Amino acid sequence: MNNFVQELTWRGMIHNMMPGTEEQLQKELTSAYVGIDPTADSLHIGHLVSIMMLRHFQSCGHKPIALVGGATGMIGDPSMKSAERNLLDEETLRHNQNAIKSQLSRFLDFDSDAPNAAILVNNYDWMKDYTFLHFIRDIGKHITVNYMMSKDSVKKRISGDEREGMSFTEFTYQLVQGYDYLYLYQHLGCKLQMGGSDQWGNITTGTELIRRKEGGDAFALTCPLITKADGGKFGKTEKGNIWLDAKYTSPYTFYQFWLNVSDEDAQKYIKIFTMLPKAEIEAAIAGHLEAPHMRELQKLLAKEVTVMVHGVEEYEKAVDASQILFGQSTSEKLKAIDEQTFLSVFEGVPQFEISREDLPANATDLLSVKCSIFPSKGECRKMIAAGGVAINKEKCISAEAPVTESDLLNNKYILVQKGKKNYFIIKLL
Repeated sequence: MNNFVQELTWRGMIHNMMPGTEEQLQKELTSAYVGIDPTADSLHIGHLVSIMMLRHFQSCGHKPIALVGGATGMIGDPSMKSAERNLLDEETLRHNQNAIKSQLSRFLDFDSDAPNAAILVNNYDWMKDYTFLHFIRDIGKHITVNYMMSKDSVKKRISGDEREGMSFTEFTYQLVQGYDYLYLYQHLGCKLQMGGSDQWGNITTGTELIRRKEGGDAFALTCPLITKADGGKFGKTEKGNIWLDAKYTSPYTFYQFWLNVSDEDAQKYIKIFTMLPKAEIEAAIAGHLEAPHMRELQKLLAKEVTVMVHGVEEYEKAVDASQILFGQSTSEKLKAIDEQTFLSVFEGVPQFEISREDLPANATDLLSVKCSIFPSKGECRKMIAAGGVAINKEKCISAEAPVTESDLLNNKYILVQKGKKNYFIIKLL
């Protein structure tokens, strides 16, 4: 087994750790779990830190447990929240669980017969038949209200406006999460819980419950909450979360997110979000510092994370799509990209709509009459003659050049380039 704590330490992935954790991991193969919120049927990059912790844990020879919080998802974690979340029904939670496991399988080995193969569990399975009376008798009596009130996540909400305070349901959250840890300790021998630094209070409630009820040793380890150098929230864009599922965030948009991080953030993220070894990362950072304008570190980061989440083929498509807008690309590559990627690449580009009956048409009529890309036929002809117009990345060589349905991209779009940087999309209704 490799030293998990040392691995996370140089990567900047440890915020707090209970004494004895490293010794436990060096002593024997250990099981550890991370809780995952199942309120959507896709993970987003805010989950990636916890996922990478589990991946490193498994690569160091230990056994990762991914816990889908079906029961706790029905309650709502008060940590770092200002309001109570919406609650989900069981059917939705099961659907989300299956989708999440499929995504986690890209990062963790669930299927081999190795002793450290990963396990996926759902706390709804052991909570659904646990009666309220049994819970407060078996679990509630071991943790005092004074102890629960001392947690920062509780104090922050209790001190707020009584209309926006904490419900009893949310107040019990740390007990339910603590019971998760106890259940996994009893049934799967789990001795470590990991999570974000905002989870420290909930996690230590679990270790305290295990100590009081079982008299056993249990450990806790948290990672820092990831921030951006400019103070903005990591993983958030104007459109919201960056999702791991391609139906919510295209691989091109996903790739672009990592490609566009700042130099400072790239140096931090390359350690946290990739499995690259220390020597390779240090060499990449040193090369970047010598020529930051080349953005080689961002390119390496974007490649590693995109391949890990979406695979090599989607990464290569994202690179090709990037070259369409920013580099010297070809009409063949343009025609090869799917509709979602095409619209992601040209997001915000002015669009004109025509009917299928408007085709075929010559280039001048199409660009200046059926669409007002040019204010007049004369100006359109002049720019075509000067070589300043391209249709689907091919230079338009004649003002009378025919544009037909065979020119359509994804059977729906025509891309027009006017000059070097001005793009327009013609969409057929």
